Amino acid sequence: MHGHRRDYVLLLTLGTIWGGSFLLIKLAVADIPPMTVAAVRITIGAVVIAAVAKAHGQRLSELRRVWLPLLAMGLLGTMLPFVLINWGETHIDSGLAAILMSAVPFSTVLMAHLFVHDEPLNWAKIIGVLLGFLGVLVLIGPEALTQLGGTVLAQIAVLLATFCYAANSIVARRLRHMSSESVGAGMLIVSAICSLPLSLLLDRPWELTLSWKSLVAVTTLGWLCTGVGYLLFFRIIASAGAGFVSLNNFLVPLCGVMWGAVVLQERLEPRAFIALILILAGVAAPRLLQRKAALSGGPGHSDNPSTSAME
Repeated sequence: MHGHRRDYVLLLTLGTIWGGSFLLIKLAVADIPPMTVAAVRITIGAVVIAAVAKAHGQRLSELRRVWLPLLAMGLLGTMLPFVLINWGETHIDSGLAAILMSAVPFSTVLMAHLFVHDEPLNWAKIIGVLLGFLGVLVLIGPEALTQLGGTVLAQIAVLLATFCYAANSIVARRLRHMSSESVGAGMLIVSAICSLPLSLLLDRPWELTLSWKSLVAVTTLGWLCTGVGYLLFFRIIASAGAGFVSLNNFLVPLCGVMWGAVVLQERLEPRAFIALILILAGVAAPRLLQRKAALSGGPGHSDNPSTSAME
């Protein structure tokens, strides 16, 4: 499969997996406190990725050489945004949270421009991000914007989470010389070491009464959304760059709506299909515009033919 085509397939797969996390989280938190949900899914994800790395003959002991960036990714890029978003959504609607989370691509392309030498900001990226954001706004409904300013601290918390995710992508980009399995395992192991004691201290999970639905949901969040999801995430970063992988934040709310229609038989409104067109256009536009500029020799042409618009 052509490299660019493979990147799109992996990105759509990641968006589909992470879009399903909305439904799984709703089922999990019915019986399990949010901190424990986060700790369990992180721990299961760490075990899954470490097992994959081991099966591929990789030695996790080599991660000691990059312990500082892994610490940053585990704490600032994984555990902290989980906590910020969970707390934020106790005060604001999920629709507004989804719109605020769609700021991740904005944050990522800006930070990549500042800190990654081969991911400069250009008009192709800006157009793609604006199309994607417009798609999310159409999907959720512009009425969600009327809540802006109502609960400022909660909204700031979610926006801070977007910068955490953006920084996570930038740090991961600097570790692209390492395998996606090693980086993912190291990040989640650090995050698990920090989150498990907090879960035990705050939630006393041994006293919980759990249903089979919540157990299945939190387990699936662990092996699929966290384990498989982060394997795809780091593989896309290594192949296509931090800016490109950040576009999954436009796909996630769209896929979440699709999962609701498939699993819960929720009705799809016509604006969901308009949003689909806008979001897919936002994902495709940067590379298409960059390729057109390269063919015409215009100002968007890159001297490095291997560097795409979102690389």
